[in-house]
Amino acid sequence: MEKIHVTIRGNSMWPTLTEGQEILATKYYGQKIKVGQIIVFKHPFDNTLIAVKRVKAVDDGLLFVEGDNPDPTASNDSHNFGLLKQEFVIAIAV
Repeated sequence: MEKIHVTIRGNSMWPTLTEGQEILATKYYGQKIKVGQIIVFKHPFDNTLIAVKRVKAVDDGLLFVEGDNPDPTASNDSHNFGLLKQEFVIAIAV
C-alpha cells in the first residue's frame, strides 16, 4: 500500500502529535476504519484544507472525528462539522 508523509500544523492533536511533526500514513483505498485510528482527510467545508484527527465513532460509514487536545476550542472537528463521510478520507496513520 502506498504511504504518504503528512506534516502536522496546529495543536489540535496535542499531546499525541505536535506542530511540525511528520507522520507516515497509508493511502486510503476503502480499508476498514476503526475507532481509535488517526486519519488524514479533506475538510468537509473547505477541500483546500487537510486535517488530521482521531476516529471516535464509526456509524454506517460515517465517522465522528475529534482532536486529542483536551481544550475543546483547539480543534475544528466533528463537534463543528458533524459526521465525516468516508469519501473525504485520504489516509490512515500507521
